[in-house]
Amino acid sequence: MTRTPLVRDADRADLPRVAEPAAQHAAYERADPPVPDLAARLAGLLFDTPDPRLRCLVAEAPDGEIVGYATCAPELSTWDGREYLHMDCLFLAPGHRGLGLGLGPLLMDAVVAEARRLGVTEVQWQTPAWNEGAVRFYDRLGARAGQKLRYSLPVGKAGA
Repeated sequence: MTRTPLVRDADRADLPRVAEPAAQHAAYERADPPVPDLAARLAGLLFDTPDPRLRCLVAEAPDGEIVGYATCAPELSTWDGREYLHMDCLFLAPGHRGLGLGLGPLLMDAVVAEARRLGVTEVQWQTPAWNEGAVRFYDRLGARAGQKLRYSLPVGKAGA
């Protein structure tokens, strides 16, 4: 029997299966691969802390295979003096995009539902400017793009 595609909260047993699309996501965005112990690190952030900030959602194809994920966490805007939900990742495996299953919109709906649950009124994220498929998808949702560069500054451990 074929099931309906769905998006749900990840559970601990899903995390090794989340690491696979995370590696595909990094390769797609031409980034370094995730750390080898990603599943264990995510478990620590999602399940092994008394008040987890991170939320991980998984997209399941009709056959039950995890084919995508979204992660998000609350952040602060100094200029607005309020919290918003930062969507760190949203990814669907290439063979599962644009098939009419609605997994991309289901993932976004789940992220928006998390923002509402937290009582925040905005979701923010970034995507590479060259990722035309993602840009079209987000534009269809009614999202607005801004023009900023994202920087990363590695910081060594204290006392090192």
